[in-house]
Amino acid sequence: MKGKNVLVSGGASGIGLAITKKFASSGATVYLLDFNGEAGQVETEKIIQQGEKAIFKKVDVANQSQVKEVIESIPGNIDVLVNNAGISHVGNLEQTHEADLDRLMAVNIKGVYNCSLAAIGRMKGQGGGVIINMASVAATMGIQDRFAYSMTKGAVLTMTYSIARDYVEDNIRCNAISPARVHTPFVDGYLAKNYPGKEKEVYEQLAATQPIGRMGTPEEVANMAYFLASEEGAFLTGANYLVDGGFTKLKM
Repeated sequence: MKGKNVLVSGGASGIGLAITKKFASSGATVYLLDFNGEAGQVETEKIIQQGEKAIFKKVDVANQSQVKEVIESIPGNIDVLVNNAGISHVGNLEQTHEADLDRLMAVNIKGVYNCSLAAIGRMKGQGGGVIINMASVAATMGIQDRFAYSMTKGAVLTMTYSIARDYVEDNIRCNAISPARVHTPFVDGYLAKNYPGKEKEVYEQLAATQPIGRMGTPEEVANMAYFLASEEGAFLTGANYLVDGGFTKLKM
């Protein structure tokens, strides 16, 4: 990755931050695209202090003109785009209000569309590139009380297939990663909000739902993203890669 430009949406926290750090430590110049200006600046400074290359760009991925302006401002090639930015919602059909649906569609679906659209022309012009979309196990199986989230992640997966098919002759590879439960600050916040005083107990229950017996780490997802973007993954496109501890295929 040395000398390559890597864009990571939602790159200032959780899985996105792990991806950012992985690529930066491998010699890439990483552009953190994130809505959280404070976290973006702080994490970027930490990476720079380690002697690595990172640049923060504050952006709302749901805003097409903003995304276009930010990505157009990035010099050189766009070698890798990781569409990681996403938000969640807990609730079934009846518990999902129109505002919830609109909010998730704007970030999880339109955000992937906006970033990919802004980058695809540059990738074509430079002779190729890699797009990695963060889907979820919820895209391919029924998970209780994840109606809107599952729907949007299903769209991310089918967008992946379409981009891979339409641009394979332009030497652009596009794959999806589908994690199961990953231990991030979002999980800790969710437990603290919904299960005060029972965080440890509920965490262990959630971890036990995965056959491997634990939640994944952000770094394990980042390792998959790095592999898919690297020359070792040069034959891979149009596929969905599970990072799920056996959740999808082995769950009883």
